[in-house]
Amino acid sequence: MSAFPLAGRHVTDAAVRSFHWMFALAFAGAWLTAESERWRLVHVTLGYTLAGLLAFRLLWGWLGPRPARLSVLARKLGGLPGWLDGLRAGRPNWRQAQNLLMALTIALLLLAVLPLTLSGFAADQDWGGGVLGEALEELHEGAANAMLALVLLHLGLIAVLSGLRGSFLARLMLTGRVPGPGPDLLSRRQRITAALAATVMAIAVIAFWGWQWTQTLAATQP
Repeated sequence: MSAFPLAGRHVTDAAVRSFHWMFALAFAGAWLTAESERWRLVHVTLGYTLAGLLAFRLLWGWLGPRPARLSVLARKLGGLPGWLDGLRAGRPNWRQAQNLLMALTIALLLLAVLPLTLSGFAADQDWGGGVLGEALEELHEGAANAMLALVLLHLGLIAVLSGLRGSFLARLMLTGRVPGPGPDLLSRRQRITAALAATVMAIAVIAFWGWQWTQTLAATQP
């Protein structure tokens, strides 16, 4: 029997899932190659990839199906004042607190890409040089460390909540389904459209990597 049975409801589309894993791999690769001059091209390419993936997620969060909309994330975060009211009244909703904390880490991860990639671009282009260049390098390193902390917090939350709820939450980003009865949140047409969007995104990323490589080869030719 498969460890990830396909029974359940469709709740997360292929474009969001593909973005999630490519985003995670790009950040991990950029982090691992950050200190190596030999792998500098890989580091820079993955940094630009993060920026491109963020742009895709923002676009899909606007045009995609309702479960993928960033407005859904915003509405979850909008529940914070109500939760605080419940806490002050001595009736905190801990299930909602878990969802709020998860939504907050996701929002912060998306926001963290901006200072990370902008400072990396400025440092890569050697803007200012001298003291300014060193400041940009430090800003980039600080942004990377902050994003790593958010990633670890996100992973820790997944592990803790999986234990509390008795369900492997990361399965959602593998199958796009949650167990149990109920209606699908995605129609067949939406699932097909999302799969096409995920394919286009993957092709664009691979094409960009190839372009970066050919540009570097051309620059090193005598």
